[in-house]
Amino acid sequence: MSRVFVGSEALAAGQVNRYQLATTHQRVFPDVYAPRGDLTLLDRTTAAWLWSGRKATVTGRAAAALHGAKWFDPDIPIELNFANNRSPRGVVTRRETLLAEELTYRGGLPVTTVARTAFDLARRGTGRRGIADLDALANATHFTVSDVLTIGDAHPHLRGIRRLPSALNAIDAGAQSPRETYLRLDLIDAGFPRPETQIPVARPGGRWYYLDMGWPHILVAVEYDGEHHRTSRTAYAVDVERQDYLVSLGWIVVRVLADHRRAQVIGRVQRAFIERSRAISA
Repeated sequence: MSRVFVGSEALAAGQVNRYQLATTHQRVFPDVYAPRGDLTLLDRTTAAWLWSGRKATVTGRAAAALHGAKWFDPDIPIELNFANNRSPRGVVTRRETLLAEELTYRGGLPVTTVARTAFDLARRGTGRRGIADLDALANATHFTVSDVLTIGDAHPHLRGIRRLPSALNAIDAGAQSPRETYLRLDLIDAGFPRPETQIPVARPGGRWYYLDMGWPHILVAVEYDGEHHRTSRTAYAVDVERQDYLVSLGWIVVRVLADHRRAQVIGRVQRAFIERSRAISA
């Protein structure tokens, strides 16, 4: 018996009894159970597929996670391509045309291909979170925009198709977290040129530093420091050494923390641009 299972099947096979279902397991979706405790996104995705009678195809954000995309919360709604208008809480069902070449398997589950998953995320996603979802999938798979547009050509009348060009244009596979996506979008919205991401900088010993984002031609970088930078003494020491080395090469590095206000960040980047503009014109 697998970790997530159909209750009635397990009862019939004698793999579990009703007392065990009630005391040591939890009901995830109707007639689908798992051991008590925290559920992973894969657990919930498997449970949703089992609830469908093993007939559905996993789509959307859950599909992206199956393809290796990170940064999705385990409690997101599981989207399924499945004809059912009475889905349980936590499951979203749609019935849309899926061509044979848009289907694959991951971990034994039927799932939309990377290109079809990106297509669905691009037309359904809204705001910054939607771009972060696409960034996460691009970071994991490096899908091509042309492959996604080919999917769009095959489904010209699906809802949200008009969002496709703008959403695909905003994607950057170099984002290493949703926070980095939001930071990049904030900079673009503020009028700065679109920054490059994961900028390589050679360091001694034949190794490299990679800057989150910035503008190499003027040696200005913007980096988002996650919580581990402040809680890990080792990470802090590495950061200090890295910062000193970048400054020695002439880089201005604007470091951003979660509690920095957007206006503060934009102002600091603006001052870096002004400093560099004066240096160039001098």
